[in-house]
Amino acid sequence: MKHDSLKIFSGNANPALSREICDVLGIPLGIAMVRQFSDGETYLQIQENVRGADVFIVQPTCTPVDHNLMELLLMIDALRRASAERITAVLPYYGYARQDRKDRPRVPISASLVAGLLERAGADRVLALDLHAAQIQGFFRVPVDHLFASPVMMEHFKARGTKDTTVVSPDAGGVERARAFAKRLNCPLAIIDKRREEANVAEVMNVVGEVKDRHCLLVDDLIDTAGTLVKGAEALLAKGAASVSACATHAVLSGPAVSRIEASGLKEVVFTNSIPLSKEAENCGRIKALSIAKLLAEAIRSIHEETSVSVLFV
Repeated sequence: MKHDSLKIFSGNANPALSREICDVLGIPLGIAMVRQFSDGETYLQIQENVRGADVFIVQPTCTPVDHNLMELLLMIDALRRASAERITAVLPYYGYARQDRKDRPRVPISASLVAGLLERAGADRVLALDLHAAQIQGFFRVPVDHLFASPVMMEHFKARGTKDTTVVSPDAGGVERARAFAKRLNCPLAIIDKRREEANVAEVMNVVGEVKDRHCLLVDDLIDTAGTLVKGAEALLAKGAASVSACATHAVLSGPAVSRIEASGLKEVVFTNSIPLSKEAENCGRIKALSIAKLLAEAIRSIHEETSVSVLFV
């Protein structure tokens, strides 16, 4: 691998993940100064030569979303103006992904707008992980490699054993994701039918599938306020489930999420480190984070060496 032309930089969103990726690849993290002026504006300077380099910027656009997105855009612009040969935006978490269509009058398609901003800033390609909706790839006119965290999750749950386990989709929209998970774990599938009355408020209506005396595993792409998750766990336990665990790629965990998980009947909630856990989440005994550094590092290696990324899919 020609490390001399490969460089990885990081904003302030998740530097620990960036360092892990560099450790796997055996290269140093690129040197950049990112700080704020007293009025809140971001100042950024790339502090090493990148002319002709193949550059990857690791920056999930998580909380604070707008600030981290702006850091990413400024870093892309700085690298483009510094004559980097190719710039890949590595987005372990793609903020604004939930606003991917006009579902009401006079609302933006924010996921499309963010894609346009990344392209306009100078990104030549994008590496994303578990997009909220796979069709977001279509908002880009540059190549998009869309990875899934399922191999990391599968390894974790297979090691624990999957006897008497039922994989559960928390809503109808997540059935495809849960079905793929269930197939690879060789487990049956159940679905929670719910009606969302308003944003971040969900009412569980019914459980479709056999969950009595089963160890249920709720599978989702992200957990925000944990309202849907906790209500889903309550519905499963009410139907006689032996235990309920959950897994999701992105630990958004806003508002009362951690306290809800702590007070719930959930046995365990497993995330990846696409988003760094808050101190409150780290101290919660029911929350566990798995590293996706190796997965992202292998994808970066494949893109840099122009080899297939599809071998990383399951």
